Amino acid sequence: MASQNYKAWSVVTASTFAFTVCFMVWMMFAVIGIPIKKTLDLNETQFGILVALPVLTGSLFRLPVGMWTDKYGGRVVFFALMVSTIIPIWLISAGTQYWHYLVTGLFVGIAGASFTVGIAYCARWFPKERQGLAMGIFGAGNTGAAITKLVAPTIVVAYGWTMVPKVYAVLMLVTVIIFWMFTYTDPDHSTGHSTVTVREQLQALKDPTVWRYSQYYSIVFGGYVALSLWMTKYYITEYGFDLQLAALLAAAFSVPGGVLRAVGGWFSDKFGAHTVTWWVLWVSLVCLFFLSYPPTSLTIQTVTGPKTFHIGLNSVVFTILMFTMGIAFAIGKASVFKYISDDYPKNIGVVSGVVGLAGGMGGFILPIMFGALVDLTGVRSSAFMLMFGIVWVSLMWMYFKEVRPMGMARAKENPEPIHFT
Repeated sequence: MASQNYKAWSVVTASTFAFTVCFMVWMMFAVIGIPIKKTLDLNETQFGILVALPVLTGSLFRLPVGMWTDKYGGRVVFFALMVSTIIPIWLISAGTQYWHYLVTGLFVGIAGASFTVGIAYCARWFPKERQGLAMGIFGAGNTGAAITKLVAPTIVVAYGWTMVPKVYAVLMLVTVIIFWMFTYTDPDHSTGHSTVTVREQLQALKDPTVWRYSQYYSIVFGGYVALSLWMTKYYITEYGFDLQLAALLAAAFSVPGGVLRAVGGWFSDKFGAHTVTWWVLWVSLVCLFFLSYPPTSLTIQTVTGPKTFHIGLNSVVFTILMFTMGIAFAIGKASVFKYISDDYPKNIGVVSGVVGLAGGMGGFILPIMFGALVDLTGVRSSAFMLMFGIVWVSLMWMYFKEVRPMGMARAKENPEPIHFT
């Protein structure tokens, strides 16, 4: 009979693999949406809606599946969630009209809710002092976004885009079987004694602190999802790269967003959630400042005649900035949840569900806004301008609600001595 320790690590390993596949599926339209856009002659706003719709259902389902996990256990809920996506994934390949992809995308998006299930499922197999490690390992499944950017373009080039959903449907079926074989059900994990209701979940929305944490997470997770969906097409349209190279470079942003989440948790434990999040937002703001500047030609009249200077980011500098911001977002995703565990130890599940929902909604709304801004202004870097403004607002919010009160509190505790002359 397997030991409890073996079961715990088997659950974490199988769940992380399953979450990685779910995230691959969730980000699928970031690649196949490009040939679909070309075939249907979609504008930028329509493309934004196409890639964002799966994120919508993945976000909205986080609260209910979290409650079902408390009541029925993570193994059953995770299994059922993955099974429900197999047929919709396959049906994407049969689509011929825009609404076909929108409808199937909504059903496929349920895979994104696997994060809430897996976090609770894995954590319950470990004592409190080791739950952070378990959740950090599971969270690394975010790298599924990068894997899709590496695998899907190769399939598109070799067999056409319709083969991608077929391959992913088969992969999901295999994942379901592996997951069920290597996971376990502990009777303590499905007692059926959950008393959390939807009304109680929504009570957290009245807390302004929860709104602030939701704002932070809508940047570090919502922004991560949105840019992961948007970057492949951005490289193609801005720099003229082919699909494979564009997806490869876009993965430079997506990879650290998953791999380094555990590192962010370690930093947050060591330096505190506030300090880490503060610096994450500042690093993001600096990166976005340079990313926002559109390519510009400047002509100056000199004594020898007009001279034209070209100002803009080449693909190398652009990729370095995106990679840096990907690291910052990865650390920030962990630091925001550290806030929650510090401030809401008795109802962490409720608050994390609300904050996770807000983060997912950011990933849904932002790609649509990116597309609308490009259609409105004609400037591709307007997506980064929008992100810059959001981060700036968040920094100001943090300053007035956290930094300034903390400084005033320290000043009261250690008043400066009065010197008489």
